[in-house]
Amino acid sequence: MDTTDNDLESATAASEFVADVEATPPEPAPSLVRPYTLTAGRTTSEVYLPLEAPVHVVSHTAPNPWPASDIRSRIVQLCIDGPSVAEISARLDIPLGVARVLVGDLVGTGTLRVSMTLGDDATADQRRELIGRTLRGLRAL
Repeated sequence: MDTTDNDLESATAASEFVADVEATPPEPAPSLVRPYTLTAGRTTSEVYLPLEAPVHVVSHTAPNPWPASDIRSRIVQLCIDGPSVAEISARLDIPLGVARVLVGDLVGTGTLRVSMTLGDDATADQRRELIGRTLRGLRAL
């Protein structure tokens, strides 16, 4: 093997390495805001929120009073599809306790509403739907 072949192999290996590095998605930047600052240090909500409780927007036509980058605005946008409290936490990558407090605040202001989960009189179809939603939420994590 001559010098030209070695140079060609080195160049090929280098270009493959660069392609691998460029194809790797960048790591998300860490949040500069500590989670407890989002809730002003509060750890509980005045609203009872089971983890599996679906959360919905009360009015789809009401203007959103927060900027798009505000966590409350992002929660309201997510709740158009009726996710559970656990799904909100996972999708926004915030601690579950923080999600509960923020969702509770939005329920308290009338922006969101929480649907009740199943009671003892729930039908088999309702129970299957709850299990399906739970599995989808777990897969999303």
